[in-house]
Amino acid sequence: MSENKKRLTTASGKPYVEDENSMSIGARGPLLLQDFILHEKMAHFNRERIPERVVHAKGSGAFGTFTVTNDISKYTKARIFNKIGKETKVFVRFSTVGGEKGSADTERDPRGFAVKFYTEDGNWDLVGNNTPVFFIKDPKKFSDFIHTQKRDPRTHCKSPTMMWDFWSLNPESLHQVMIVMSDRGTPQGYRHMHGFGSHTFSMINANNERVWVKFHFKAMQEIKNFISADAAEMKGKDPDFAQRDLVEAIDRKDFPKWALKIQVMTDEQAGQFPFNPFDVTKVWPHGDFPLRDVGVMELNQIPKNFFADVEQSAFAPAHVVDGIGYSHDKMLQGRLLSYPDAHRYRLGVNYEQIPVNKCPFMVANYERDGMMTVNGNQEDAPNYNPNSFDEIEIDMSYKEPPVQLDSTLADWYDRNGANDNDHYTQPGLLFTKAMNDYDRHNLVSNIVEAMNGITGPKKDLIINRQLCHFFRADQNLGTAVAKGLNVDLDAVMKAMHHD
Repeated sequence: MSENKKRLTTASGKPYVEDENSMSIGARGPLLLQDFILHEKMAHFNRERIPERVVHAKGSGAFGTFTVTNDISKYTKARIFNKIGKETKVFVRFSTVGGEKGSADTERDPRGFAVKFYTEDGNWDLVGNNTPVFFIKDPKKFSDFIHTQKRDPRTHCKSPTMMWDFWSLNPESLHQVMIVMSDRGTPQGYRHMHGFGSHTFSMINANNERVWVKFHFKAMQEIKNFISADAAEMKGKDPDFAQRDLVEAIDRKDFPKWALKIQVMTDEQAGQFPFNPFDVTKVWPHGDFPLRDVGVMELNQIPKNFFADVEQSAFAPAHVVDGIGYSHDKMLQGRLLSYPDAHRYRLGVNYEQIPVNKCPFMVANYERDGMMTVNGNQEDAPNYNPNSFDEIEIDMSYKEPPVQLDSTLADWYDRNGANDNDHYTQPGLLFTKAMNDYDRHNLVSNIVEAMNGITGPKKDLIINRQLCHFFRADQNLGTAVAKGLNVDLDAVMKAMHHD
């Protein structure tokens, strides 16, 4: 056999011959314990499935490039943006939120839109959705919300009653509920939808001046959505439609592109804003804060191995780079902790050594050991700091300016306190201004279809409570949904009066 040919080997590299038959005593006798290749194959097979993501389990991914088209150095010193025409490698993972790994990717659901930029200052993860807002504004509510999107603990089935009960008790969810219940909740694959950082982030320039920003990825392909019936049909025909569509498009060199744009708000504007600018359940009006062009992202390479890159990819909004920072957005603050913690549980403490997550530039620190360290464990370099042996230095040019806070009191504040309890104006504008008659018709139809699934002794209470929110957003919306559900409008109005 030629030395250049690949030999069949064990994981440790030992060539072996018999891969299909186990060693036994005679042709029909019992197996022998010494057939360690049998053990290796079975033991590895038993461990092939890592825990799936609790949320965003069903996903697709691709590599590509981000190219700067406009100078935004007045806002940020991030080196990824320091020259027009500069290219940076990216990896993007799209996903549904609520379904398990084997679920259909055409389900009505928000879509995850996570981008990893491999920059010379480290990896920057911009982890968002295909919606500019979210269901809740405080991370302490996140696990409760996700439980309602998963399975009923008694029936182990998805439960519209659980979902609408939670939403009806949390009017802050209304804005996102209306987006998800519109045709935007069933995008026709991942190529034909926008992406958003959703949260408010910050940018810091070379003069250490800070502004607040929101990130928008605007699809350069036509926006396409399924209507509810077509999404349900596709779920039965091809539960992997979005995955297949992405792979086939890139394979035929029809590379999808998105234009990255930002909205910018100064500290002074934030102080004068009519509501909390860090509230992820609301948007910044484009008329007041116009979109500014930054660059173009193109996806042009499907991973050679789905598990290695898509399943093992790990994104965390905590991973920012010099010139990009956080904000006071409470949901963002909660995600800074929860995302890296989820990856350490699912992939191990050294998940950032996995190639798809590894920074391709320098990494120097004092983290050592732990399960599956695969980078040589930094060999004989010291594992403590300070020390007299290595040459790692702290570069003070990367220090961020201090953040000005408006209070020194620590307490548990009502997330819907003064000036933060208007849950209806923006959903109302979404219905009356952003949607056309076709969109409004489908929204009402989808809501009625979904709410018809509410069952149990609290059915009328949940329906009437949710209808109150629709009426407060827009009278016509509330009336249309109520009629579709054959609800007594007098009972709804009475409930609103005594709310």
